[in-house]
Amino acid sequence: MTFPRLTGILLHPSSLPSLGGVGDLGPAAYEFLDFLASAHQGLWQVLPLGPPANGNSPYSSTSAFAGNPLLISLERLAERGWIDGAKLSEVSNPVGPINYDRVYEGKIPLLEEGARKFLDSAPAAAKSRFDRFCTDNTWWLEDFVLYDALRDRYQKQAWNAWPNALARRDAAALQTARTELASEMAAGRVIQFFFYEQWRALRRYCAQKSIRVVGDIAIFVDYDSVDVWANRELFRLKDDLSPEFVSGVPPDAFSATGQRWGNPLYDWNAMRAEGYQWWVRRLRWATQTCDFIRLDHFRGFSQFWEIPASEPTAIHGRWVDGPKDELFNKLREELGGLPFFAEDLGYITPDVIELLFRD
Repeated sequence: MTFPRLTGILLHPSSLPSLGGVGDLGPAAYEFLDFLASAHQGLWQVLPLGPPANGNSPYSSTSAFAGNPLLISLERLAERGWIDGAKLSEVSNPVGPINYDRVYEGKIPLLEEGARKFLDSAPAAAKSRFDRFCTDNTWWLEDFVLYDALRDRYQKQAWNAWPNALARRDAAALQTARTELASEMAAGRVIQFFFYEQWRALRRYCAQKSIRVVGDIAIFVDYDSVDVWANRELFRLKDDLSPEFVSGVPPDAFSATGQRWGNPLYDWNAMRAEGYQWWVRRLRWATQTCDFIRLDHFRGFSQFWEIPASEPTAIHGRWVDGPKDELFNKLREELGGLPFFAEDLGYITPDVIELLFRD
């Protein structure tokens, strides 16, 4: 795909000076877009927008499809009557590094309050948009809200530490959990609706300002995620459900032991057998939520560093072939033009260059 020549700025929404101790999709985001337009910039690049899993990094998320609730603007919810505007004055607004513990304590209860009020009293038009959102996104939303509710129930433990029947997705155990956690799941659906309503409104404003959004797709997903829990057959896991191999990069001039990232590795043979549909869904969703997409660790699609999960460092790994152009041919077949560009850091070999520039 041919890209227009544009300049822009990388700024994740969490860095904006917003109410509640963390940046969000509210007034400060619109002011930032006004600044970009006045500076004749055409791109706004963000990091992955998913809900944090471990360490509050955008690259460690509990879902490749859900939005991060912390990025929801409280002001926008108050404007629509979903939370009491008087409570905004009680929300802490510190300056400096984000204190995520305080942010969660202050913001999540207000989001849950807003979700309950929406479910109780949403007008017909809003309820219709919500119902359409749930219907259109059932394919990822239902697993996510159940996973999120179970993760809260089990004190944020990874899914393999849950009761065995839930970890292995026994049908009866899942149905019991859905019944017991129905209220929490209902609120979770609304919170995701809040996020995507605000994100799409912000994207419409970007379009009005002739600004295109560059999203970011991390090549690997977190083990502590609904993606692995709901698709165990697509990952290289052992019989006890723990990872067999994990991701990373080998030793280099910057690290004598390399980098052991720890993400579970894909079973590319299983991915191929299902026609790469998980990747098709993931990148179709990305193209629906952003204009252009940065593919993180692109060289991993050609070859990736495979580390036995038992190894404490990345030293004793090996290079293993990835899906190469077979995946991207399938994506072209399913999606048409590919609005992607590659992160080319790391040990770039001729096969990576060939994959990068192949038509």
